[in-house]
Amino acid sequence: MKVVIPAAGAGKRLFPHTFTKPKPMVYIAGKPIIGHILDRMKDLEPEEVILVVGYKKEQIMSYIDRNYSGTFNIKYVNQDEQLGLAHSVYTARNELGDSEIMIALGDMIFKAGYSDFYRQYMKNGDCSASIGVREVDDPTKYGIVELEGKYIKRLEEKPLNPESNLGIAGVYFIKETQVLLSIIGEMIDKNLRNRGEFQLTDALQEMVNRNLKLKTFQVSSWYDCGHSESLLETNRVLLDEKKDIDHIHSIKDSVIIQPVAIGDNVTILNSVIGPHASVASDSYIDNSIVSNSVIGSRSHISKVTLHDSIVGDDTNVLGKHNSLNIGDASSIEF
Repeated sequence: MKVVIPAAGAGKRLFPHTFTKPKPMVYIAGKPIIGHILDRMKDLEPEEVILVVGYKKEQIMSYIDRNYSGTFNIKYVNQDEQLGLAHSVYTARNELGDSEIMIALGDMIFKAGYSDFYRQYMKNGDCSASIGVREVDDPTKYGIVELEGKYIKRLEEKPLNPESNLGIAGVYFIKETQVLLSIIGEMIDKNLRNRGEFQLTDALQEMVNRNLKLKTFQVSSWYDCGHSESLLETNRVLLDEKKDIDHIHSIKDSVIIQPVAIGDNVTILNSVIGPHASVASDSYIDNSIVSNSVIGSRSHISKVTLHDSIVGDDTNVLGKHNSLNIGDASSIEF
């Protein structure tokens, strides 16, 4: 089985952090998002991992080649124009052949490993595809699946009047790969766009229309790294799962409250770091309190209190200490 990871988008919902880096390279809990995804894929032992890259692709390729080339057989496919998930998969068509494929989104981290999803897919038996789903609170924000018995009856992307609350979780196993690619090719030839893009949900619906059998499997929890609020939540969850404790050598007169993730060559002076703080490599923090936050590489944090914050790479955040001489019965707010 081959794995396709669409990772070409600009990640506009994460601006300004993705002005200078692609979304899969945004740092949380000790490494970029794509690192967490690939770590959870190791047990799957895929034949090949195909990354569809585009926006600032050199950063993704450099990081993966450095850290995962010895673990996976990696190939890169360039998507010149980002026209949706179906188009992204179609871009990789020359690398896929007749292999079964797993499609895993480049901004979604799952608590479970992909090997668990693969076991559920195999238990589904004879079907053309299996799609990970989970009940969601607001079905209008997701691709939605309707079931008839154990098979998928209907799929729709962000329906206005949803008939189901089963949201598509962002992991797909496709057995009939060439059928799917043929359908996407027809969609592109006829310019059948939905919300300006070629939707994978629409291609899967066409498989159902052609009487192919599609099933679902349950995904217990996923972490969407597509916008700032969910990014901090994901950072907290991943840090809570950490089994190893960071050993920080350049620390003086400071307190570290686990769980934290501290990169290489980080200096911390007269500060309190944690809980749930991620600090990337080569950063310098002094006279500060940092909790429930993500700090990028080569940043300087000084004389501030940060919580629920995301600070990018090469950033200076400098505060100013106050000096007070306050009389009796005073009330002051900062």
